[in-house]
Amino acid sequence: MNTHHPHWLTVLNREVIACTRCPRLVVYREQVAREKRRAYRDCEYWGKPVPGFGDPEARVLVMGLAPGAHGSNRTGRPFTGDSSGKFMFPVLHETGFASQPNATDRNDGLKLKDLYITAAVRCAPPANKPAPQELAECSHFLDREIAGLEKVKIVVALGKIGFDAYLNYLKRSGLIVNKLGYLFKHGASYRLPDGKVLLASYHPSNQNTQTGKLTREMFVKIFKEAARLADE
Repeated sequence: MNTHHPHWLTVLNREVIACTRCPRLVVYREQVAREKRRAYRDCEYWGKPVPGFGDPEARVLVMGLAPGAHGSNRTGRPFTGDSSGKFMFPVLHETGFASQPNATDRNDGLKLKDLYITAAVRCAPPANKPAPQELAECSHFLDREIAGLEKVKIVVALGKIGFDAYLNYLKRSGLIVNKLGYLFKHGASYRLPDGKVLLASYHPSNQNTQTGKLTREMFVKIFKEAARLADE
């Protein structure tokens, strides 16, 4: 487990954090950080783009959607301090990818092993819906990140936006011509032309976990499968 960032990743993350390419997202993330949510009014919000997090030697990549307004946009780390993370990290802990089941802030001691988390968009978008242009702007960072994470064999896409973002990366890289034949449904698994495997999962958002659309058992199954495939 490599906890030291290689130079390329340090450089990339510095650029991510300083990015102001999308005016709508800059305004929104900063406004949320100023106004805060009542429960967090004593917190100093991060309020900047959120870099990826995890083991640079990872064989499993988790492709999320975007920072939550009062989650990562507050804590500065993916899935940290919100309900999605409360659902996901215990599952990652149970399946051997996380050193502990809880993620509260950047200094909570959490380490990821053989897993790296990134997102289609690095800034919290209004209504959790990034615009196509915002996804396109952010893809420059994603392409460099994926290129640098050389050991990745399995990609777990959380939700359709994350799934499509990875397929768009494959298109930009010339690995696939179009997205035909790659349908998003929970548990779907696709062997890609470069030998990697794309696994699709519902996103661990409140609306999916509280309605039972995504159960803990279903989510555990996805990461057990990712671990199994990584060892093949």
